[in-house]
Amino acid sequence: QVQLVESGGGLVQAGGSLRLSCAASGRTFSEAAMGWFRQAPGKEREFVAGIDRSGGTFYADSVKGRFTISRDNAKNTVSLLMNSLKPDDTAVYICAKTPRTAFFANYYYLANQKSYETWGQGTQVTVSS
Repeated sequence: QVQLVESGGGLVQAGGSLRLSCAASGRTFSEAAMGWFRQAPGKEREFVAGIDRSGGTFYADSVKGRFTISRDNAKNTVSLLMNSLKPDDTAVYICAKTPRTAFFANYYYLANQKSYETWGQGTQVTVSS
Protein backbone atom coordinates (compact mmCIF):
# COMPACT_ATOMS: atom_id res chain seq x y z
CA GLN A 1 0.00 0.00 0.00
CA VAL A 2 1.37 3.38 -1.03
CA GLN A 3 1.89 5.90 1.75
CA LEU A 4 2.74 9.58 1.52
CA VAL A 5 4.55 11.40 4.31
CA GLU A 6 4.95 15.17 4.26
CA SER A 7 7.60 17.18 6.09
CA GLY A 8 9.01 20.69 6.20
CA GLY A 9 6.12 22.69 7.57
CA GLY A 10 6.49 25.26 10.32
CA LEU A 11 6.10 28.86 11.39
CA VAL A 12 7.56 31.59 9.18
CA GLN A 13 7.21 35.35 8.91
CA ALA A 14 5.52 36.96 5.94
CA GLY A 15 7.95 37.25 3.06
CA GLY A 16 9.86 34.18 4.16
CA SER A 17 10.31 30.79 2.52
CA LEU A 18 9.68 27.14 3.31
CA ARG A 19 10.36 23.93 1.44
CA LEU A 20 7.92 21.06 1.84
CA SER A 21 8.76 17.49 0.93
CA CYS A 22 6.60 14.44 0.38
CA ALA A 23 8.09 10.95 0.45
CA ALA A 24 6.18 8.13 -1.24
CA SER A 25 6.52 4.44 -0.55
CA GLY A 26 6.00 1.82 -3.23
CA ARG A 27 7.30 1.36 -6.78
CA THR A 28 4.69 3.28 -8.80
CA PHE A 29 5.83 6.83 -8.07
CA SER A 30 7.27 7.50 -11.53
CA GLU A 31 4.04 6.30 -13.17
CA ALA A 32 1.87 8.85 -11.35
CA ALA A 33 1.22 12.55 -11.28
CA MET A 34 1.62 14.32 -7.95
CA GLY A 35 -0.10 17.28 -6.40
CA TRP A 36 -0.07 19.61 -3.42
CA PHE A 37 -3.30 20.81 -1.88
CA ARG A 38 -3.98 22.94 1.18
CA GLN A 39 -6.78 23.41 3.65
CA ALA A 40 -7.13 26.44 5.87
CA PRO A 41 -9.37 26.47 8.97
CA GLY A 42 -13.01 26.76 7.99
CA LYS A 43 -12.23 26.48 4.29
CA GLU A 44 -12.42 23.71 1.73
CA ARG A 45 -9.32 21.92 0.51
CA GLU A 46 -7.90 23.64 -2.57
CA PHE A 47 -5.38 22.85 -5.29
CA VAL A 48 -1.96 24.47 -4.97
CA ALA A 49 0.33 22.83 -7.52
CA GLY A 50 0.69 19.68 -9.60
CA ILE A 51 3.38 17.94 -11.62
CA ASP A 52 2.85 15.31 -14.29
CA ARG A 53 5.09 12.41 -15.28
CA SER A 54 6.93 14.51 -17.85
CA GLY A 55 7.79 17.14 -15.25
CA GLY A 56 5.20 19.58 -16.51
CA THR A 57 4.02 21.88 -13.72
CA PHE A 58 0.74 23.62 -13.02
CA TYR A 59 -0.19 26.15 -10.33
CA ALA A 60 -3.16 27.84 -8.76
CA ASP A 61 -3.27 31.53 -9.66
CA SER A 62 -2.84 32.46 -6.00
CA VAL A 63 0.64 30.89 -5.83
CA LYS A 64 1.90 31.29 -9.39
CA GLY A 65 5.32 32.95 -9.45
CA ARG A 66 5.91 32.26 -5.74
CA PHE A 67 5.73 28.46 -5.42
CA THR A 68 7.69 25.81 -7.34
CA ILE A 69 6.83 22.12 -7.44
CA SER A 70 9.43 19.52 -8.41
CA ARG A 71 9.86 15.76 -8.31
CA ASP A 72 12.73 13.30 -7.96
CA ASN A 73 11.71 9.90 -9.30
CA ALA A 74 14.95 8.30 -8.09
CA LYS A 75 14.09 9.25 -4.51
CA ASN A 76 10.29 8.95 -4.77
CA THR A 77 9.84 12.50 -3.54
CA VAL A 78 7.94 15.60 -4.57
CA SER A 79 8.80 19.02 -3.16
CA LEU A 80 7.12 22.39 -2.92
CA LEU A 81 9.35 25.45 -2.57
CA MET A 82 7.32 28.34 -1.22
CA ASN A 83 8.73 31.86 -1.47
CA SER A 84 7.28 35.27 -0.57
CA LEU A 85 4.87 33.64 1.83
CA LYS A 86 1.78 35.54 2.92
CA PRO A 87 -0.50 35.10 5.94
CA ASP A 88 -3.18 33.84 3.50
CA ASP A 89 -0.89 30.87 2.75
CA THR A 90 -1.45 29.56 6.27
CA ALA A 91 -2.95 26.07 5.98
CA VAL A 92 -2.32 22.36 6.28
CA TYR A 93 -0.49 21.33 3.12
CA ILE A 94 -1.31 17.88 1.80
CA CYS A 95 0.51 15.78 -0.77
CA ALA A 96 -1.46 13.56 -3.15
CA LYS A 97 -0.72 10.89 -5.78
CA THR A 98 -2.77 9.82 -8.79
CA PRO A 99 -3.08 6.27 -10.06
CA ARG A 100 -0.88 5.31 -13.00
CA THR A 101 -1.59 8.02 -15.54
CA ALA A 102 -0.61 9.37 -18.93
CA PHE A 103 2.84 10.91 -19.41
CA PHE A 104 1.36 14.33 -20.03
CA ALA A 105 -1.45 15.78 -17.94
CA ASN A 106 -3.31 19.07 -18.00
CA TYR A 107 -4.30 21.62 -15.39
CA TYR A 108 -7.88 20.41 -15.11
CA TYR A 109 -6.82 16.86 -14.36
CA LEU A 110 -4.22 17.85 -11.77
CA ALA A 111 -6.45 20.42 -10.06
CA ASN A 112 -9.30 17.93 -9.67
CA GLN A 113 -9.17 16.21 -6.27
CA LYS A 114 -10.98 13.20 -7.74
CA SER A 115 -7.92 12.49 -9.90
CA TYR A 116 -5.95 11.42 -6.82
CA GLU A 117 -6.16 8.08 -5.04
CA THR A 118 -3.60 8.49 -2.23
CA TRP A 119 -3.34 11.35 0.25
CA GLY A 120 -0.88 12.23 2.97
CA GLN A 121 -1.72 13.41 6.47
CA GLY A 122 -0.52 16.95 5.83
CA THR A 123 1.96 19.36 7.35
CA GLN A 124 1.06 22.66 8.99
CA VAL A 125 2.35 25.92 7.50
CA THR A 126 1.76 29.09 9.50
CA VAL A 127 2.73 32.50 8.14
CA SER A 128 2.76 35.34 10.64
CA SER A 129 2.24 38.98 9.64
